[in-house]
Amino acid sequence: MALVASVHVEPGWQLPDMTVSDVDGNPVRLRGQLGEQGLLVAFTCNHCPYAIAVWPRLIRHARRLKEMGINTIAINPNIHPDFPEDSVPAMRKKIKEWGIDFPYLADETQEVARAFDAQCTPDLYLFDRHGELYYHGRIDDYWKDEAKVSKEELVPAAEAMVAGKPAPQPQHPTIGCSIKWRDE
Repeated sequence: MALVASVHVEPGWQLPDMTVSDVDGNPVRLRGQLGEQGLLVAFTCNHCPYAIAVWPRLIRHARRLKEMGINTIAINPNIHPDFPEDSVPAMRKKIKEWGIDFPYLADETQEVARAFDAQCTPDLYLFDRHGELYYHGRIDDYWKDEAKVSKEELVPAAEAMVAGKPAPQPQHPTIGCSIKWRDE
């Protein structure tokens, strides 16, 4: 497990018009997932301790974002033969086990992760209703233990976005396991 941080992406960067598959092989167009107020795209997986620690918060926050008109999708870029715990069948199990109630998609070619310049799991991108990047940062200030969180960051950013306020600064990078690139 290599610890890495997300890289800076310019605010205003456009949500790519790409398609990725759900766990049943159905195509899902990213731009088609935009909610009335925006879209949270979370690159994540099943096995990384950082992702596992954040999943309960991500699921809970997705419900809050939905109330604000912001949809959520999770994308697993770690569909790799060396990591069977991140396979599509394992994703199906986690959807049921964790009660994931938003699309959890399989980036089997890793093209979507590369287009986003995603680096780690988790890696979060919040787009406004026009598909422009508003926030690229961590969910809160303590990934490991939710009881030790002293500052929420994702939800306040979403609230500011919906209210038409400038994006919060600074936007702290997420940290997590490196994406398991097939060609490395």
